[in-house]
Amino acid sequence: MPNFVYTAMDSVGKQVNGKIDAESEQVVLTRLHEQRYHVLSIKATKVKTAKTGGVNVGKSVKLSELVIFSRQFATMIDAGIPIIRCLDILENQSKDQVLKGVIAQCKKDVKGGLSLTDAFSKHTNVFSRLYINMVKAAEAGGILDKILDRLSGFLESEQEIRGKIKSAMVYPTMVLIFAGFMVIAMFLFVLPKFKEIFASMNVEMPMATKMLFAISDIMVAYWYIPLTLSIAGYFFFKWYVRTEAGAWQVDSLKLKLPVIGELVQKMAVSRFSRTFATLISSGVAMMRSLEIVSETSGNKVIAKSIDSARNAIREGQKLSTPLLASGVFPSMVTHMIDIGEETGRLSEMLTRISDFYDQEVDNAVKALTSMIEPALIIVMGGLVGFIAISIMAPIFKLISSVR
Repeated sequence: MPNFVYTAMDSVGKQVNGKIDAESEQVVLTRLHEQRYHVLSIKATKVKTAKTGGVNVGKSVKLSELVIFSRQFATMIDAGIPIIRCLDILENQSKDQVLKGVIAQCKKDVKGGLSLTDAFSKHTNVFSRLYINMVKAAEAGGILDKILDRLSGFLESEQEIRGKIKSAMVYPTMVLIFAGFMVIAMFLFVLPKFKEIFASMNVEMPMATKMLFAISDIMVAYWYIPLTLSIAGYFFFKWYVRTEAGAWQVDSLKLKLPVIGELVQKMAVSRFSRTFATLISSGVAMMRSLEIVSETSGNKVIAKSIDSARNAIREGQKLSTPLLASGVFPSMVTHMIDIGEETGRLSEMLTRISDFYDQEVDNAVKALTSMIEPALIIVMGGLVGFIAISIMAPIFKLISSVR
């Protein structure tokens, strides 16, 4: 049975932390509400990956596969096909073995009397909290087809943004990797040959050439040191970002970096608006929606701003006020949220914000790539030029002495 770690507040406002073994997150929520706790957060503890009954436990599913699953599920529900039959068809059509096993298990659970929400809650590696809560709201309201269609649209937007960023970064990344290998090969194999030639001819070398050859000697003699440091640095960074302080510092730095910080902020605002709008329009309560949005924000600084907004709303303030005070959300965003709260059209305003910032993210990615490419060319050109001049200078001296 899964284990959940929770943070809640009791009736006197004291924060309580604890663990509960339960079948799903919904069961944990029910138990805590029975104890009159106000739930702040619930997280499933990580378990080791294992194979049970043909299901790859712990393995995730590609976003594209989940989009197809949601779209097909919505279409079949809209056509009046029973849920069990829908799951049976989706299981047979799925090409992803992890998703196929999950659908089979969900079908078995639904046949056994569980709701679709409870069945999905057992597979948090595939279905996010956003997904599960929207399905729960859909089952309560009898609008499963509409919610699934809305979910597939949300996931498609996420996939499109990720695809744009990945495709935009392919060229600069490939150029950087290739250039790095060429420079390393030059220091390890080419420069030592030139050093031997100059030494045999007793050529006086300028300081730049001596420095270049010194670096080459160090790399040839101690090549394993930078390799070991690079690997150790990579694993240290991976460990550090998993710590609370490390994750906070890295996420804070992302927002402060020139150009990149603006892109990260726009992506976060777009994701916040799109997720929040999808949850509210699906009938999920605002406090619950903000909790999910905070956990899916992908940035500790932004998550803290959203948590502060939740606490402010609990005290009777409007959502726009604490978001503006955080300094993370632009004033245009908070003004539109304020208008949405005043007019009762918050979901519509959030959707407009999301659409606007999706376009802003697209423009920011194009601007970033247009800056990266010439910057790479300038840096690599300067490095190659320095190496060429350092090598040619002794040759020119040799020619002059011969003449």
